[in-house]
Amino acid sequence: MSDEGNLQPFKDKMEDFLAQAKSELETLDTQLSSTHKLFLELTVFFSVKAKGGEKEVSLNTLFSIWHEFSSDFKDQWKKENKAILKERLKAAEECFRQAKEKASYSVKPKHASGIKAKLGMKI
Repeated sequence: MSDEGNLQPFKDKMEDFLAQAKSELETLDTQLSSTHKLFLELTVFFSVKAKGGEKEVSLNTLFSIWHEFSSDFKDQWKKENKAILKERLKAAEECFRQAKEKASYSVKPKHASGIKAKLGMKI
């Protein structure tokens, strides 16, 4: 075996390491239980029920429902944005068309009763 001079520093370091590891384990265990509690509160908030045969709602169940919802929401968001852009484009085109109509003028045909017409007939 090893002599006492080499054994003591190793033992001290390992005792410190184990004490620190136990402390971290307790902290992580506390965080895990609080996270589990928050997960259960989340499932109650969103009214997610466990599938048949399961005692609690699983992560896969909740997140598959959440994924479907977020995908549908994103698709509807895109459709709504396209509809809004179409409306704005129509409004801009209408505004442009009205401005163009206002800016353009039409030349009215001359009446045969004017002075030029009478002089032109005499010649």
